[in-house]
Amino acid sequence: MKAIFDGRWVRLGGEGRTLYEQGGYGRPEGGGLRLAPQEALYLMERGKVEVQEYSFDALLGYFAGQQNFIRSYLVYRDIRERGYVVQPGPHDFRVFRRGHKPGGGRSQYLIRVLSERDLIEFERLSEDVLSSTNMRKQYVLAVVDDEDELTYYEVKVQNLPEIAPPAHGEPVNAAVYGTYALAHLSPGSTLEENWYGKRLDAERLMLRPVETIYLVRRDGLSLRSDGAVIDADTFVEIVGEKDVEIREKERVYADLRDKGYIPRTGYKFGHHFRVYSGKKTHSEMLVHAMPSGVSLPMSTISRSVRLAHSVKKKMLFGCVQSIDIRYVEFTRIKL
Repeated sequence: MKAIFDGRWVRLGGEGRTLYEQGGYGRPEGGGLRLAPQEALYLMERGKVEVQEYSFDALLGYFAGQQNFIRSYLVYRDIRERGYVVQPGPHDFRVFRRGHKPGGGRSQYLIRVLSERDLIEFERLSEDVLSSTNMRKQYVLAVVDDEDELTYYEVKVQNLPEIAPPAHGEPVNAAVYGTYALAHLSPGSTLEENWYGKRLDAERLMLRPVETIYLVRRDGLSLRSDGAVIDADTFVEIVGEKDVEIREKERVYADLRDKGYIPRTGYKFGHHFRVYSGKKTHSEMLVHAMPSGVSLPMSTISRSVRLAHSVKKKMLFGCVQSIDIRYVEFTRIKL
């Protein structure tokens, strides 16, 4: 089919309508068809369209200077070759369910194209995901690495359900030693039964900073330093001199505990917490606490997801907001 390029779109006459009707290419316009650059290039590569005065290389060169265009074309081509109908749309592409196409079918995915070095702004990303969810679409990141290999990640904002009320028992006295709190408790105490602390010896239970802060805020612990009672905020200041992440960590820890989950250190997995839903043998989630306004490179997130999947856990980032925590989950998928 013969087409013309007007500097922005590739346009076909009436004969081009069959491409839309049979394959979901382009958008009908008047009596003809308007193709986006990625669509036109794909059809040129497949020998289905010829553009006057432009070879494939010339048209690709025309658009190559646009940010992210070649990555965008690689993703478009990959999705098409997987048997999906794909159109430019919200974000970068919308992808229809298998067997569906524009005019009567339903789209399934909203796709955003990234490179491995792009920064993920969690606040913006979570808003995009929530918008996609409201439209009943799955939100997917298509990441193109430096060797032009593609990896797809589905992103969800998870509302973690409450599974059990937190159990604190009677208030316990504890003394501050540096950033630790030590409580004189016999083995089998309520705190220990509820997975708080680590036993130092038969008489002492040692509590980590996030546990101490949480228990003080929930009236499960009375904390003293040099004989004087100190509150949670004072202890946060003390710990903050050694741990610059303590504020976001204690917010996420508290939210998980309040929902009935059991967070323990995730250091061995490179993250803040491994999380148990109930007193189970194995943790089910890795959670990394993120302060408001912070971004991470996609390459860092990729490593986190791969490690989490290798140990059969979900990978969540707990994003601290003004009044709550928003949990953003990344999952590697195959389209």
